[in-house]
Amino acid sequence: MLHSVVGYSDGLGIDDHWVVIEGDQNFFRVTKRLHNRLHGSRGDDGTLGRSEADHYEAVLAENSVALLNRIRESDVAVLHDPQTLGLAGTLAEHGVRVVWRCHVGTERVNEFTEESWNFLKPYLAPCCAYVFSHGGFVPWLLAGSPVLIIAPAIDPYSSKNRPLDAARLDRLLIKAGLFEDLGGPASSTESVFGGADPVSREDRLVVQVSRWDHLKDMAGVLKGFAAEVAGHKGVRLALVGPEVSAVSDDPEGAGVLDECVTLWESLPQKVRSTIRIIELPMDDTELNALIVNAIQRHATVVVQKSLEEGFGLTVAEAMWKSRPVVASAVGGIVDQVAPGSGVLLSDPTDLDAFGHAVTDLLERPKEMAAMGHRARVRIRSHFLSDRLLGDCMRLIEMVTQE
Repeated sequence: MLHSVVGYSDGLGIDDHWVVIEGDQNFFRVTKRLHNRLHGSRGDDGTLGRSEADHYEAVLAENSVALLNRIRESDVAVLHDPQTLGLAGTLAEHGVRVVWRCHVGTERVNEFTEESWNFLKPYLAPCCAYVFSHGGFVPWLLAGSPVLIIAPAIDPYSSKNRPLDAARLDRLLIKAGLFEDLGGPASSTESVFGGADPVSREDRLVVQVSRWDHLKDMAGVLKGFAAEVAGHKGVRLALVGPEVSAVSDDPEGAGVLDECVTLWESLPQKVRSTIRIIELPMDDTELNALIVNAIQRHATVVVQKSLEEGFGLTVAEAMWKSRPVVASAVGGIVDQVAPGSGVLLSDPTDLDAFGHAVTDLLERPKEMAAMGHRARVRIRSHFLSDRLLGDCMRLIEMVTQE
């Protein structure tokens, strides 16, 4: 999302830069803990006390040195998510107008959400505005503050979303390890679990593309598919996520992937042969985006069975490609999927309902086509980058007015 926003705002003559912070393993353990608990989930068994706050502040203090060499008084800094919020005080002290944008959250209130918001509370005060992806995420402690709701969006011209001709799509699916190379031996260089048999080009493919995060519930997708969908002839499942060794800021990714592989290994061979678990390369972002594009375009049904979700851009990506979507009615997903443009699951933990929703769609190809058409119209009207760019410009105008 930021690639497009920064590029387009540069085109408008705005001196816009995207800066990425650095941190050690302990820092990312704390911020992952915050991420999980803002979603209302415990995550690991760690605490969010004074020692965690001290380390959080120390890492961000180190990052602020280089940042202050690049930023000027009266500039606007938009800090994204808990990882960067602790920079707000230092930036504000140097005359920078600070906006915090939070992409994660839940509409539930429990001990975990309260713990995370109490941890973040001291760092919120220096901000002059707050942006959330979904209205239900705004916490009680920001009542009366300048809060905007700005939904994320996709760029239809990006590598992840632009049209692909049939030949290139086929080559990318071979690269992903889904298709067999009919012109020679298999040429995939990606990590593929789930048996040696590639997906047939005639198979109907159910796909979830997401990070290896327990809140995305890849394991639940696997279980629900195995129990309810795998017996249908010519239906396959692909669970697709990033290469875990290349994602340094998510210490839980490898464990989630291992859980999925272990579950797959426990299934009967006939069911195992219908399921692919794929890690995609992260060293080449262009190739990664193109492969995701190809997989979503080839999918018969795209699912996003998250237990909690900030927004779920993979839903918008699939809908833009006219794919019928089965997704959980959580977070920003409910803002994207209007009636008739997809199927929403009221209880993402109900694996029977998930499986029945997928099989019901697969048995109604005409309805799938109509749903896909309505889905594309929905995204074109509300969730493309031109709308997001306009929202961002209005935000900057608001915070720079004297």
